[in-house]
Amino acid sequence: MSRTVTVGLDGSNESLAAAEWAAREARLRGLPLRLVNVWEPQSYIQAPLLGGETLQHWAERIPRETADELRLRHPDMEITADQVAGRPGAVLPDEARGAELLVLGSRGLSGVAGFMVGSVGMATVAHTERPVVLVRAEKKAEDERAPGPTSNRPVVLGLDTERPDDSVIEFAFDAAARRATALQVVHCWSLPPYFAYGLPADPRMNAQLAAHEADSLAETLRPWRQKFPAVEVVERSRSGRPANHLVDASGDASLVVVGRRSRRSPLGAHIGPVTHAVLHHATSPVAVVPHD
Repeated sequence: MSRTVTVGLDGSNESLAAAEWAAREARLRGLPLRLVNVWEPQSYIQAPLLGGETLQHWAERIPRETADELRLRHPDMEITADQVAGRPGAVLPDEARGAELLVLGSRGLSGVAGFMVGSVGMATVAHTERPVVLVRAEKKAEDERAPGPTSNRPVVLGLDTERPDDSVIEFAFDAAARRATALQVVHCWSLPPYFAYGLPADPRMNAQLAAHEADSLAETLRPWRQKFPAVEVVERSRSGRPANHLVDASGDASLVVVGRRSRRSPLGAHIGPVTHAVLHHATSPVAVVPHD
């Protein structure tokens, strides 16, 4: 079975924005688009006057009508719509196994500079073995220029040069290449201990550290520049918190790419503090790529 770009669809504005983003991504990748609505049979308990059959009928309309609307805008694309019974946090990771990537919506926090990634979204990101992209409802399709030679919104990659992972780097380079846009690589490093303790700074040592980190970033990216020679790469080696720099860079980005370690702790799967912060505060779509 060929892979797809799969969308978790619940009828909200956020998931509809995710479906439109996913359709454009499927076009870039030359893949079919699959819409998945997760039906929870016990949900009729929350609305007993409507009854389970009425609620299910209403829920079945969500993927079907969304698929019809997308076909009008993307007539040459293969689009399918399915409804699957179960809990979304458990079903969506399973449905993503046959996908190139899974796309979900992310809700904005009213009056707050951030976004709500609910329990379903967080559980899905933490347990899905394929890349997951979260899309903001506020980021309308027309806000992101159509991918092509004139596109100027870069793809942003958050990179740890001490533990770089090929799958995360390749995903970001590939995304930039498909969009014919630049790749901005953000690498952050910590200031010397004396900075934290308020001791006098050593400008020479700071300059040496900054040069060393910049060289490390360049060396990590060297083979990828050779593999993707058409991609313009902008290297940003900065001191400070990675999440802050990535959130700042997201304002002008078409996509932010971050990694997530697949290893599980005794407390279960987790996302990591940097990725967690980026998911809640970045203003562009965010791709979370799992890796070992």
